[in-house]
Amino acid sequence: MEPIYKRILLKISGEALLGGKSFGIDSEVIGKIAQELREVWELGVEVGIVIGGGNIFRGVAGEKQGMDRARADYMGMLATLINALALQDAIEAQGFPCRVMSALEVKEVAEPYIREKALKHLEKKRILILACGTGNPFFTTDTAAVLRALELRAEVLFKATKVDGVYDKDPAVHPDAKKYQTLSFDEAIQKRLKVMDATAFSLARDYKLPILVFNLLTYGNIKKAVLGENVGTLIK
Repeated sequence: MEPIYKRILLKISGEALLGGKSFGIDSEVIGKIAQELREVWELGVEVGIVIGGGNIFRGVAGEKQGMDRARADYMGMLATLINALALQDAIEAQGFPCRVMSALEVKEVAEPYIREKALKHLEKKRILILACGTGNPFFTTDTAAVLRALELRAEVLFKATKVDGVYDKDPAVHPDAKKYQTLSFDEAIQKRLKVMDATAFSLARDYKLPILVFNLLTYGNIKKAVLGENVGTLIK
């Protein structure tokens, strides 16, 4: 089978890296993600990745503890950089090229994010990991993922989480929850479905960026999604 996408932006939540842990990075989980990314890379697909930091620190959580919100968000951005470096290490251990670009300047460990250079990395078939969100407090990594997908001309945003799609209610609480195969942006808004934060979702809707939500922890889902197989929920 041939991939239906030539360039994707994959959003990985920090929580997905926890595995069975309550904090930090599960090396087995991140290793499997790297293996799967290699399979996608071998298909010739250009892959950009925006990674979250919720497995280490969340700005919102810091604010609830009395911290200054902007400072807490910067701490959360640095948590995403830790995850980005860990994923880069796992990817390079698989023997294929990867670069980390950061929205905050940390030149000792990552390149600064410059759009034209990022496009060059993708064109040269390097996996590109984008760390530190947008570089601004008060914006989520969901917003960063949509923004980077649009900037880098990705055909689709893959939102890889711990659930296998979008449901009409929380499937962990309601056994009769209904999973949607496809949704329009307007339907998701009318039904008040929490696909991602409102800023990110509005930006994707305005610029007609399709979003595919699926379970990252089911091995093979990224490749299936790239090949156009029935995985998760597609919002378009």
